[in-house]
Amino acid sequence: MTATAPAPSPARAARATARLPRLVLVLAALLATLFAAAAPASAHAALTASDPKDGAVVATAPAQVTLSFSEQVAMGDDSIRVMDPAGKRVDTGELRDMCSGSTIRYGTALHSGLPDGTYTVAWQAVSADSHPVSGAFTFSIGAPSATSVALPDQQAGGGPVGIAYGIARYAAYAGFTVLVGGGAFILLCWRRGAAERSLQKLVVRGWVTLTAATLAMLVLRTPYTGSGKFADAFDLDGLRAVLDTKTGASFVSRLLLLGAAALFIAVLFGAYARRQKASGTEGAGGTGVCADAPADVSGDVSAADAAKEAKEETSDLGFGLAIGGTVVAGGIAATWALAEHASTGIQPGIAMPVDVLHLLAVAAWLGGLVALLVALHKVPDIEREAVRRFSRVAFISVLVLAEAGVAVVLLAVTTVLTSTEPGRAAEQETGRSSSAGPAVPNRAVKITLPFDTGGQNGKGSVRLELDPGRVGANTLHLWADGADGKPLDLPEIKISFTLEAKEIGPLPVAPDRDAPGHWSATGVQLPLAGDWRIDVTVRTSDIDQTTVQKNVKIG
Repeated sequence: MTATAPAPSPARAARATARLPRLVLVLAALLATLFAAAAPASAHAALTASDPKDGAVVATAPAQVTLSFSEQVAMGDDSIRVMDPAGKRVDTGELRDMCSGSTIRYGTALHSGLPDGTYTVAWQAVSADSHPVSGAFTFSIGAPSATSVALPDQQAGGGPVGIAYGIARYAAYAGFTVLVGGGAFILLCWRRGAAERSLQKLVVRGWVTLTAATLAMLVLRTPYTGSGKFADAFDLDGLRAVLDTKTGASFVSRLLLLGAAALFIAVLFGAYARRQKASGTEGAGGTGVCADAPADVSGDVSAADAAKEAKEETSDLGFGLAIGGTVVAGGIAATWALAEHASTGIQPGIAMPVDVLHLLAVAAWLGGLVALLVALHKVPDIEREAVRRFSRVAFISVLVLAEAGVAVVLLAVTTVLTSTEPGRAAEQETGRSSSAGPAVPNRAVKITLPFDTGGQNGKGSVRLELDPGRVGANTLHLWADGADGKPLDLPEIKISFTLEAKEIGPLPVAPDRDAPGHWSATGVQLPLAGDWRIDVTVRTSDIDQTTVQKNVKIG
């Protein structure tokens, strides 16, 4: 008689079906956890300073506009645009890279002879973690004026293009999870599943989803980081520019690795599945030899040797697939780590491996659970050993996630202790955007005020520097220059500070004369942050004097 595999028990199939609703709920919770973890982090590059500052009123037209950022950014010639009150561009369109050491600063030159009025600066950049950032502010020459320029109400990376890019990004995570988790479930937990059509479809769909999502992000990258218009997705020059970036290189690398993943899938569901089915490595139901037939010792030995050899070949192929699959999966996970947050900061050597381990562990756990659900639904007679093996894989994945969490905590603590940018960027961005207080300058306040007392030699200018330009004690320096640009030794000069919003002041300051045309004062106390008015009274003779003033933001 020929031995046959036992038929699946109806009771067992019913129990498997009854477990599905609970498993689906678990899967939904885990999916929510994954998507929360994959959500874009908020610590992108932030604008920390500008010259002129937001809302500043300068006496003379500046030669350039400069922007300082909390971390490295990518900018092009059209990334900084300066427009006059009529909306006409007044910058030269040439980007100036002024970065030095840890200082990240870019600027653009302005045309000479700009008239008085309010000017708008609009900027856009791509932070080191691949996310676009943008903003706008105004400054005035001489005095504020009406302007026809409307500040953009949509942040870079927003709008319909941003939504489409975000959908593709999440689809890529989901595809990676199903692809890697499904393959791991088959090789580690249920090798017979390589021949099951339902699992084959699941893994192939994961590959297709990840490939399509990656192509979509590559095509949408130009409008996502630029104009926000879908039409720019067909801009070949923009696509070439994307390919030259770190993000573009990561997309191309991922597509190449997906080609290797396609070969892995072909072997797994081709040669390996056929050998599994033929050798009956798992769930074999017998040898197929009639129990009452005469014994053929030589035939039995030959068949046993052939079966042993086939089993060894199948085992070797499975081992090779496991090694190759791990390398390919790790490479695909690294394309995220190399292009996003893990690659920024001062410790990418720790953050990137942790990110790769995190993605692999989540994929093995969550993707494996999806494969198990599919197997329970489509193949009710799945062996209990497969479920037990998956439990061990899930346990190890959780351990890896716990270790990765510890590494992230240690990295965060180190980042805080060393005052690196990721922890400061969000705070600085919040500080800039908050309406409760002005922006905090990262350098001394410097202003120039022209004056004319109306008398002989009554024209000139005073240059005032307040260091550090913050709440508390400050050091003040003032220089007076005549119309010829030479130091002007004035008979008397007075300075006062007033915070009108809080009804503080005027707070007088009596500077000491250090040299002809130079005065200074130490310990100048400014008690609160706000928009302070500086009044400088200049006397050029016994009867000729004038007071000039300017508002500055003190943080």
